[in-house]
Amino acid sequence: MTIRLGIVMDPIAAINTRKDSSFAMLLEAQKRGYEIHYMEMSNLFIQDNTAWASTRQVQLEDAPDNWYRFLSAAQNIELSELDVILMRKDPPFDMEYIYATYILELAEQKGSLIVNQPRSLRDANEKLFTLQFPQCTVPTLVSRNKKQFKQFLLQHKDIIIKPLGGMGGHSIFRVMENDPNLNVILETVTSHGNEYIMAQRFIPEITQGDKRILIINGTPVDYALARIPPEGETRGNLAAGGSGLGIPLTERDYWLCEQVAPRLKQMGLLFVGMDVIGDYITEINVTSPTCIRELDKLYDLNISALLMDEIEQKLAH
Repeated sequence: MTIRLGIVMDPIAAINTRKDSSFAMLLEAQKRGYEIHYMEMSNLFIQDNTAWASTRQVQLEDAPDNWYRFLSAAQNIELSELDVILMRKDPPFDMEYIYATYILELAEQKGSLIVNQPRSLRDANEKLFTLQFPQCTVPTLVSRNKKQFKQFLLQHKDIIIKPLGGMGGHSIFRVMENDPNLNVILETVTSHGNEYIMAQRFIPEITQGDKRILIINGTPVDYALARIPPEGETRGNLAAGGSGLGIPLTERDYWLCEQVAPRLKQMGLLFVGMDVIGDYITEINVTSPTCIRELDKLYDLNISALLMDEIEQKLAH
């Protein structure tokens, strides 16, 4: 029987096919003969206590131009008619995103497999979730209080400040002792004390890269993409100008994966991107982890196939 797969993602017309992990997943699904239904978050709705979406069947082509074409006009379908739904909408993780997880949860209750599980998407904030594993993290402060951040800086001398709901290196600041911009940075990132933010002790090993480790149903891919900051920059994010270098996982990397794997499996977090700097986890990305295409190309892998194998096993059970 043909597997019916839905995907919730950002507009497919605007993706970078050379780097887009959702695109890699769809290519593998198409290769396996899945029926693919494309939708954006605005296409989801609830009617009569049932989760619906306006979807379009799509065909993909691994090409720099004309990489997709729609096979059907938009049609409203019950989401529970789909065997599996990939929730791949990029952050920001805001109330609209949370509302979408409630819609997907209704489909899950009627039998659809949602990757990743909607409740866990809500529970596992990509910054805060790291604090569930204190043996794996650096000293951290989460607050909206300017005085507490000043005390934290006084204690650790060199810190990173970042919002809790962003991505791609957006609004991440490195602050050192006696930085004259500290007040304005805190005011800006906390929206004048109205929003929680995170501070972490600076990890100097960032010069060797911010490693993205992909974990599929608790098992890590054996290679990571180390995102190296450009000169004069502390952010390794590719979206912030970092360059990608493939490296095999270290013994410490495997140990970090072992610490988080049981919790990921328990929470139905089937596809996760864990960020590691030096010996420490800095983020656990659950919304729309990337770097599939880069690692596939560097090491002749097919990471999407590993994910689809896991999905098929879960559907079979």
